Amino acid sequence: MTLNVDPVALRHAYVARVSRRYGVIAAVFGLLCLSFLLDITTGPGGYSLSTVAEVLFDPMSHGARLKVIVWDYRLPVAVTAVLVGALLAVAGAQMQTILNNPLAEPFTLGVSAAASFGASLAIVLGISVIPAVGPLLVTVNAFVFALCTCGFILLATRLKGVGSETMILFGIAIFFTFSALLALMQYMASEDQIARIVFWMMGSLSRASWEKIGLGTILLCFAIPFSLYRTWPMTALRMGEATAQSMGVDVGRLRVEMLICISLLAATAVSFVGTVGFVGLVGPHIARMLVGEDQRYFVPLSALVGALVLSLTSLISKTITPGIIYPIGIITSLIGVPIFISIILSSRRERLQ
Repeated sequence: MTLNVDPVALRHAYVARVSRRYGVIAAVFGLLCLSFLLDITTGPGGYSLSTVAEVLFDPMSHGARLKVIVWDYRLPVAVTAVLVGALLAVAGAQMQTILNNPLAEPFTLGVSAAASFGASLAIVLGISVIPAVGPLLVTVNAFVFALCTCGFILLATRLKGVGSETMILFGIAIFFTFSALLALMQYMASEDQIARIVFWMMGSLSRASWEKIGLGTILLCFAIPFSLYRTWPMTALRMGEATAQSMGVDVGRLRVEMLICISLLAATAVSFVGTVGFVGLVGPHIARMLVGEDQRYFVPLSALVGALVLSLTSLISKTITPGIIYPIGIITSLIGVPIFISIILSSRRERLQ
């Protein structure tokens, strides 16, 4: 039986598919820019978009007061929302790929719980895992504990017979362990310390600073090109471990490389803003629905969608009640839980078919 394949038609179909994917990426980027501008504009004072834009291009155009409001408060918060959203989404996309599980992300695998415990150690007992860090005590503790948790999961991958499902179970065990230790810290804490722990766990962009933004930007500029460099083996891995190995992919080495990258991304993001759940789940899930599993488009779009989700969250947190800024962790959880449930139900339907 001979199949008549028109190469010209195939080429046009490929170009149309690629153009559509780039169009989706451009559209999400445009929405992100709009959300970013609205986030800077929104807040106490009622300044117009044109006024804020003038201050962005000429800081002293409307006086020193507005310069401080825009450049020292609003702009760092808006940039941090975009940056942290991208960090968490890229970490979630990589984690879901190497574990072949759409529910995997730093929050569900216990990384955020470990960071919260590290922060509570600093708040309640003043214990620092790295000496002489000064005012960065809470941030450094959260970073180290998140990084060590990812390192533990990384070591678990080297054990014989440990697959993606076992790693998910490791993550669940880590989550409950650190949740119990965190409850112990809260039991030992004073009222003021409990309030600080709870506020940190809710997630907040108020700790934004240009130093953190610089560090996060450098990390993201390393992570995305590195992920794009490994697009082919990562895409092959989504077809199954056996298929990837038959194509010459060293699955064990690939997982180690990706988990090191994930560790840095997740630990940095959580240490910057506290516990922010489901961004690493929502971003990749939406990106997967829009462009599929091809990592060339999936990873950049995951970063953009994650940035857009957290930017919109920052905007919503300031507009629910005038004069009150709600913790972003509460809003992302409310957004993420329905999507989390929908992923579980869709996975169940696929197994039944």
